[in-house]
Amino acid sequence: MQAKRSIIVTGGASGIGLGITKHFIQEPDTHITILDINPNTGAQTVDNLRSEFPSAGISFEQCDVSSWESQAAAFENVYKNQDRIDIVFANAGITEKGSILIHEEGSQDQGPTKPNLATLNVNLIGTLYSVRLATYYMLKKSTHEEHGSKGLIVCTASNAGLYPFPIAPGYATSKAGVVGLVRSAARRLAAHKIRINALAPAVIETNIASNADLFKSMIITPMSTVERAVAQFADDESLTGRITELHGEHVTFAEPPRYVDGDTEKNIENFWNLGYA
Repeated sequence: MQAKRSIIVTGGASGIGLGITKHFIQEPDTHITILDINPNTGAQTVDNLRSEFPSAGISFEQCDVSSWESQAAAFENVYKNQDRIDIVFANAGITEKGSILIHEEGSQDQGPTKPNLATLNVNLIGTLYSVRLATYYMLKKSTHEEHGSKGLIVCTASNAGLYPFPIAPGYATSKAGVVGLVRSAARRLAAHKIRINALAPAVIETNIASNADLFKSMIITPMSTVERAVAQFADDESLTGRITELHGEHVTFAEPPRYVDGDTEKNIENFWNLGYA
């Protein structure tokens, strides 16, 4: 029997994604599909969750979010099996891979080399793919459901996308892009009854870090703060285009900057009214 609500969590086999999965897994009439690049980790996570929550609806799709073909195939399988997609957590992410600005020490004499863009491809391009696919399948909902919300998308950004983060400018760029995507897409998606929001966590102890020793000197935000934020997004249908900064025990809405003047605000509105840029 198909569930009445279908949730996708990319990067759901560990870290924040696993925390999100565990938050929703015991809710009635809900099926969760974990998308993760590592087939062994994904399968093991699902086995563990089925042992811990025997009545839960849970499955796994192997997926490289940086690949359109891989994500499209995974979303198609979910829709085929569940006949619906209601909530998508575009959560998969990686840390900085190499330097996008400065050549590695000793390589200066070799001439300029192309930077490693894996971080942008996973964190930003992968999120764009997730949003596009989520929107497509949410809009396929049957007509009798059109009176309410067609779906919710929650992207995982970072407070490194809100503040300067000089140690990892590539990572900061990817997460700032997610913030811009969510704030800019919300108005257009709202016209189709789809909401989009983002999480901007501070330091949460996950396996994304290259070294676990990193966390010893950090002020850690608990996973329970993530759970409270996603619950708020799921329950409050007035929330869209919002960024929640997760810091310690607190969930704080990070507001966009004020317009520098009235003319700038008017121009932005003129673009919207014209319908093109």
